[in-house]
Amino acid sequence: MNEIIARRQFDPMYIWLDTAFLILFAALLLFKKKYATVIVGAIFGAVYFLVDYGIFHLLLGTRSISDGYSLFWILLWMSVSYGFTNFAWIWLWISRDKNLFEWSLLILSWWLCCPMITATFSGAESPIVIERTTGSYHGYMAILLFAGYLALIIFNMTRKDRKNRINIPWLLAIGILVQFGWEAGLLLGGIRSAGFENFSDKIMTLVTNSLLETNLGMPYIYAIFIFWSGRFTERLRRRSDPLHFSERVLENNGEHIRSDATSEYLDM
Repeated sequence: MNEIIARRQFDPMYIWLDTAFLILFAALLLFKKKYATVIVGAIFGAVYFLVDYGIFHLLLGTRSISDGYSLFWILLWMSVSYGFTNFAWIWLWISRDKNLFEWSLLILSWWLCCPMITATFSGAESPIVIERTTGSYHGYMAILLFAGYLALIIFNMTRKDRKNRINIPWLLAIGILVQFGWEAGLLLGGIRSAGFENFSDKIMTLVTNSLLETNLGMPYIYAIFIFWSGRFTERLRRRSDPLHFSERVLENNGEHIRSDATSEYLDM
């Protein structure tokens, strides 16, 4: 497989605008009492940083940045930004939040508009160029992807009643579309794959990352969600009727976006 380079180029103003959006997004989640969602986003922001800086940079040496900028601080912002946003959004998807359309529009529109706003109003500062090669670790990511979905497949094959099976197509759609929305916004905004001459190289990064990177975590985040939401509510209260894993899967399958017939987990 050819080496795939994930590169971003952006003005420092982009960081400040995106930081303001993160504060707004977190404030809206707290206003709607999405406490578990905020905690999950914060945890995975930290996980993203440990993986990106600790493994991709320190261990594998696949990260590089243009002169004059701190790789540590830039990666800290990037990890918190996309780790928090991606996994908070995924949590809202899995829980079938009744305002999912509004949350999705907020996130996707920002990913598209932020680079354009930055391009119009940014100063003359030299751009930040940060990139990583992926060939050295995509095989490990593929193992995690296959192992996670294999566990879901085996779980479904051992259920006699289809109502008790995990909705794997739904999880695939979430895992692929969340990463695709992020990658597409960066690509259209001129941030992702900046400097690549061949359009095919840009599309290869978009497609490969969309199929692999966030999607590999979907089986695991779904299992975490089922275990957690079977015992606690979105507002961090203990459920009056704690459910086992299979029972919570059945309940979650019966929940619908924008439905008033929500589970106790949502605690509206």
